[in-house]
Amino acid sequence: MPQEIVEEIDRMTNNRSRFILDAVRHELDRQRREELRLSLRNPHAEASQVAEWGLGEWCAGLPDDSDLLDPASGRPVRWQPDEGWSSAPTSIPDSPDEEN
Repeated sequence: MPQEIVEEIDRMTNNRSRFILDAVRHELDRQRREELRLSLRNPHAEASQVAEWGLGEWCAGLPDDSDLLDPASGRPVRWQPDEGWSSAPTSIPDSPDEEN
């Protein structure tokens, strides 16, 4: 790094590393925003297709969630629009001799 930049940073702050870290984060955020702007101006062909179909049609093509399991517990789960992921109802045997 050029000496005059280091000296200027040192005049601005007594924590050079923190100043440089903040500057790098700021620049990374700026570049991400610019990439997003470019992406919105020139969307990927598949994104345009999904937009043309409409979200409802796209969602209709997704597999159902009837066989999804929580990997931590091995229990069935379902997506509930107002609740998020929750335990799926399981069938309860009619008698103690029956299995699920």
